[in-house]
Amino acid sequence: MDNLQEDEFTLVSTDESFFFYDSLVRKVWISKDERPVVRITGSHQESVLFGATSLEGKQLFRQYDWFDENTFLDYLKHIHRKFPKCYLFLDKAKQQHYKSQKVLRYFDKHKQDLIPIYLPTASPEFMVLEEIWHIAKNDLLVLQYYSSFTDFRNKISSYFRTKRFRLNMKNYLLEGVS
Repeated sequence: MDNLQEDEFTLVSTDESFFFYDSLVRKVWISKDERPVVRITGSHQESVLFGATSLEGKQLFRQYDWFDENTFLDYLKHIHRKFPKCYLFLDKAKQQHYKSQKVLRYFDKHKQDLIPIYLPTASPEFMVLEEIWHIAKNDLLVLQYYSSFTDFRNKISSYFRTKRFRLNMKNYLLEGVS
């Protein structure tokens, strides 16, 4: 499936995650007589990341200020341009995609080439993006300090532009299937 023809469908998994402008504290190794110091912002600012990855390993990430049906619809259009014919695996975020009239109309308008497949509620094990969010937050947030929210957003943007995750989506979609 590496070289898809124009008329062939691909599988695409999509999800979103919130990145909070603060440091995450995890266990660290230190000397017995030292006490770790972690700078935190105490901020409640956040950046919303939308991500998609295909069976072939192609990726698409976009950063937004908030998560609602309008931002998801905008992102959905980006997915559709990058993956013109796809089965789109996504969760059932009610107001943003599962029950949004705007999103449902878009899916209906493009039902020949953009087919949503809603995963069972509370089943992150089927979402390859959940592992991507875990890796990214570990890389970007654990024991990290950013001097400003702008620096934080720029680091996120740069990270997702250059990072290739190379996870096998089949392992997640077939979880528990014997």
